[in-house]
Amino acid sequence: MSPAKQNSLTIVTDSFRAGMRLGVAVSGGADSVALLRRMAELAPELGLVLTVLHVHHGIRGAEADADAVFVQQLAEGLGLRFLRHDVDTISRSKAQRETVEESARKLRYAWFEDLLARRELDAVATAHTLDDQAETVLQKLLRGAWTEGLAGIFPVVELPGGLVLRPFLGTRRSEIESWLNEIGQVWCEDSTNADAAYTRNRIRQHLIPILAEYNPQIVSQLGHVATIARDEDVYWQKELERILPSLLLPGKAVRGGGRASSTRPDEASVGMEVEKLRALSPAIRRRVLRGAAEQVGSPLNFDQTELLMAMCAKAGTREMLTSRVRAERTPRELRLVREAPQPVAETPSEYDVPIPGEVTATSFGFRLIASTNGDSEPPSVKHLGKLRCHKAGDRVRLRYTSGLKRTKEVLERLNVSSEQRKTWPVLEWKGEIVWFRDAEVESDAGNEAGLRIAVEDLP
Repeated sequence: MSPAKQNSLTIVTDSFRAGMRLGVAVSGGADSVALLRRMAELAPELGLVLTVLHVHHGIRGAEADADAVFVQQLAEGLGLRFLRHDVDTISRSKAQRETVEESARKLRYAWFEDLLARRELDAVATAHTLDDQAETVLQKLLRGAWTEGLAGIFPVVELPGGLVLRPFLGTRRSEIESWLNEIGQVWCEDSTNADAAYTRNRIRQHLIPILAEYNPQIVSQLGHVATIARDEDVYWQKELERILPSLLLPGKAVRGGGRASSTRPDEASVGMEVEKLRALSPAIRRRVLRGAAEQVGSPLNFDQTELLMAMCAKAGTREMLTSRVRAERTPRELRLVREAPQPVAETPSEYDVPIPGEVTATSFGFRLIASTNGDSEPPSVKHLGKLRCHKAGDRVRLRYTSGLKRTKEVLERLNVSSEQRKTWPVLEWKGEIVWFRDAEVESDAGNEAGLRIAVEDLP
C-alpha cells in the first residue's frame, strides 16, 4: 500500500491513477468530510478529477436537508462539481421488508453503480474507517457469518463500470476527528448515530468498549481478522473454481448410464458422488456442499450445511433445505434439487404485520397483536412482518433448546395432524420465524426488540 500522510492522517492511494474521474461520497459526517478535504488536497498531485456525491435518504427531515446544504456549500467552496440524489428509503424498506439501514445502503450503492455504468465516473470513494470495519466484523459474527462475512468491508470493490474505493479503511475515527479539529473544519452530526434502535450503534457504543477492557487494541484486531478472512476467502474461491467441476454432476442419473436434466428454467439439480465427498477433509467438503447449493440458487447457513454433512454418511435420507430446495441421498450420490414453485394457495391469506402493531387475520381466525420494547420509536424504524402458513424448509429455534429445528419436527411434537399442518400459522420477521402457534420461540430479532405476541380468536 502507498499511504499519503498529513498531520498523521493516513489515506491509501494505491488504486488512484492520473486522469481518474473520482466521485467522493459525502454524507456531511466527520469521516466523509475528512475524506473530501484530503482528496481535494491530493487531487492535483495524483491527477484526479473530483465530483462530490450526496444522497438525501428522506428520513431525517430538516436535519437531512441541512446536511445536503452543508455538503453542497463545502463542494462549492472547494470548487468541485456537486451531485445530489434523493431517494425514498422508508418506502423501499416497507416494500422490500428490509431494515432502514439496509434500504439506505442499497439505494446509495445503486446510484453509485449507475454513475459508474453510465461512465460518468471511473470510481467512487467512500469514507469507511477501521472502526466501521470492526463494527461490521462483529455484526457479521453475531449473525453467524462464514469467512466471507468476516471479511467485512473490502478496500476495493470491482463493479462492471468501475471501482468503489475505501481509502480510510486503515484509519481510526478518532484520528480523523482530531485532524478535522486541527484544520478547523466543522462537520454534521447525524442524530441517528446515537439511536440504540440500530444494532450497529449498540455495537459501537456498548459492545466494543466492553471488549476494549479485555484488549485495548480490539478495533485493530478485528481489522486483522477481516484481512485474514478476506485473503482466506479469495483462496477458497479459486480452489472451488478448480475442484467443483470435477465433483458436480448436473441433473439426475438415469438407468443405462448418462444423466437427465430438467429443461424448465425454474428447476435445477446437481449431484455429487458420496465416495468423493467422503475423501475430502471436512473444511473442503463444507465448501463444496455450499458451492453446490449455490449452483441451484440456495445459499446455506451452518445448520443446513451440517445437515448435508450428516447425509453423506446415511443413504436413503431426504430433507427439505428450503421451501424449494431438497436434498436426496442415494447409495451413490448426494443430490440437491431446486423444484418449480408451487401455486400459492388462495387461503389462508398472507398478512403484512406492522411491528409494533396488529392485524386481523380473518382466514386464520384470529387477531395478532405485536408489541416491542420500543413502541414509542418513530415509524422509520418499524418493519413489516409476514403472517403466513408454515412451509417446508422453515426452521425455528425453540426456547430452552439449542440450534434450529425444522417446523415439521415441531409440529410432530405438538401432535398436529397432517391436514392442520398445511395451514399452521407462523410470523416471519427480519428473516426469522419469531412466532409459531402453540410453541415458545426464541429469535435474535425478537429478543433484540423485546417482541411480544398476543393472539385473540375472532368470533
